[in-house]
Amino acid sequence: MQLIDATQWFKPLRKNLGEKSCELSDEDVQRVMAAYDAFAQTEQSKTFANEAFGYWKVTVERPLRLHSQLATKAIEALRFASGDEDIRSVLYDELGDALFDDFAKVKAALEKRLAEWGAGDGGDEDEGDEEANKKGLPEKKKKKLLEPKTWERDGRLVETATKLKKALGDGVFTDHNEFRRKVADALGKAGIKLGAADLKLLLRAVSWRDESAPPVIAKVHKPGKATPDPLHGRFGVIMDGKRCVVEYEPDSDLRDSEQVPLLEDGGIEAFIKREVLPYTPDAWVDETKTQIGYEVSFTRHFYKPQRLRTLDEIAADIVATEKEAEGLLEGLVKRGAA
Repeated sequence: MQLIDATQWFKPLRKNLGEKSCELSDEDVQRVMAAYDAFAQTEQSKTFANEAFGYWKVTVERPLRLHSQLATKAIEALRFASGDEDIRSVLYDELGDALFDDFAKVKAALEKRLAEWGAGDGGDEDEGDEEANKKGLPEKKKKKLLEPKTWERDGRLVETATKLKKALGDGVFTDHNEFRRKVADALGKAGIKLGAADLKLLLRAVSWRDESAPPVIAKVHKPGKATPDPLHGRFGVIMDGKRCVVEYEPDSDLRDSEQVPLLEDGGIEAFIKREVLPYTPDAWVDETKTQIGYEVSFTRHFYKPQRLRTLDEIAADIVATEKEAEGLLEGLVKRGAA
């Protein structure tokens, strides 16, 4: 690929045409064509391999690390796990537990309440954002709020979490993997079955990020089915006294991306080992998200920075400024004496 810098080849217009103040003359066009035909390395013409402009866009993941606790406040928040917490909270205060365990009893009252939601407000400009959000509920949102399964599911989550608290206590679990195992055992003993999505929601509701926690394990490979490859997210660990390969749950908040030149010596692996792992040793590359892109930057190849002044030039300016200041001060003193 050839890049030609023709930014200095132009002639000014007699009269500006909007923001246009110059144009290529016939001579300038000939200079561009001559540079193109020559296809040579000059100050205004540079040639590159296509790969010089290419790069891999690499997604870099880091493991999710969680602490967990079956705290009362976190359990109560599950009452509104289906979303629209502010609205559901108001409805719960007005209609009570029947929303969760006897929906048919309050359905008519709920429909009436949603139909009247925000009615009668005078549109006060000073009212808070919360009140503004309650006005004019979209039909889609009303339909979801009138779906009994969402209320039943949320009530079941609160009930299940409360039973787990009685079984496991309200202490802090610093290893989310251990917490999950104990939750699974407790649910089995109680004969409680939760779908994968509901279980995940419950676990996350009572957990929070903590960098000191062990990584959350997403998958354990059977012995002999995978080999350790930390660069691509497969880590060798010891579990229950046995060596195995695990994959960790990525933390979306820590997700990052890197642009690795296609001509990088050693490719993606060398780049990650040099630029990423020294600072985040638990990081890995998600191969499934790697993409190839191209970017042509004229500035990078043709920009000419201004020459920096030498130390002698700077020193001379300082001396001249000092002399000028001395002269001004001397003049002020003489005027004062007169």
